[in-house]
Amino acid sequence: MAVNRDKPERWKQDIAQSVYMNNKWFLRFAPKAYRKARVKTTKDVEKALKATHNLMYVDVALLKRRPGILPTLRMSTCPPLAVDRLIGLAGVSKSLVNVMEKKGKLPPRMGRRELDRDLERIAKIIKKMADPDIFVWLGRDNGPSKKELYRAATIVADRLCGAVANPRIRNAQEQRQLAAIKNWLKSRDYTTADGGTKYNEMDPGTFSLRLNVPGKQEDADKPVNISVDAVVMPKKARTGELPLLIEAKSAGDSTNVNKRRKEEATKMHQLRGTHGKNVRFILFLCGYFDSKYLEYKDAERIDWVWEHRIDDLSQFGL
Repeated sequence: MAVNRDKPERWKQDIAQSVYMNNKWFLRFAPKAYRKARVKTTKDVEKALKATHNLMYVDVALLKRRPGILPTLRMSTCPPLAVDRLIGLAGVSKSLVNVMEKKGKLPPRMGRRELDRDLERIAKIIKKMADPDIFVWLGRDNGPSKKELYRAATIVADRLCGAVANPRIRNAQEQRQLAAIKNWLKSRDYTTADGGTKYNEMDPGTFSLRLNVPGKQEDADKPVNISVDAVVMPKKARTGELPLLIEAKSAGDSTNVNKRRKEEATKMHQLRGTHGKNVRFILFLCGYFDSKYLEYKDAERIDWVWEHRIDDLSQFGL
């Protein structure tokens, strides 16, 4: 039985309430997260500028010594370079740039000749595209004044801040949603399943957060583990009954939502491929989920609960 997907007359009001709830939380949390990120990022930029002698020396030796400096260098160009754009312009190994970006290291198995060649190409692109409006001292005889240096560090730090703060904001949204589900379940005397308990071994009246559930990929015999945000075994579950699977989703704008709307459908197909049509997989939504998105979920027979109306979880047998 459907709970929300078959009631389009409520969608408009629910969307408005969900956007309001998301915006209210964002205005309270995001500025603090951004300021915190900017303080740390500014210090990192200042260290990077010092290591490059105020961007006057960017070479292979520097990139070997400080591979984690690459994000700062990308934000020092005009225009700032996305990771894929740098890879394309420099014609270098994607794995090299990804390891430098994500781990601040160099690939241990990459040959020395290839490594030196690619680092030289990266350094060449950075030097060629260094932003002259930020690093106004490049090309002149005297170095930067304290004021010029501070201005440059602040601008680059602001460019980097979104990359640092946005994941932190997304993580905080996920944690808030999981906490809401956990608190709602505990208020109804559900208890946390013992550690290591599998999805098909859960006792009635228990739940687990971030639990792996096996699924089946199309055109593949090997099963795949699907991480599910909340797995709940109803108190009145019968022997052999599958738990309710809940995927927490939050969105700060509708553009990304509709770009990623196929993700949940893929999970549902993988779960059905293993557990059959009786698998129950629902979404826990907060934010900019518009009618187009909801129509897509309805067509895939995926139901949902809005965070601002969390008590609808009870209608799924909880």
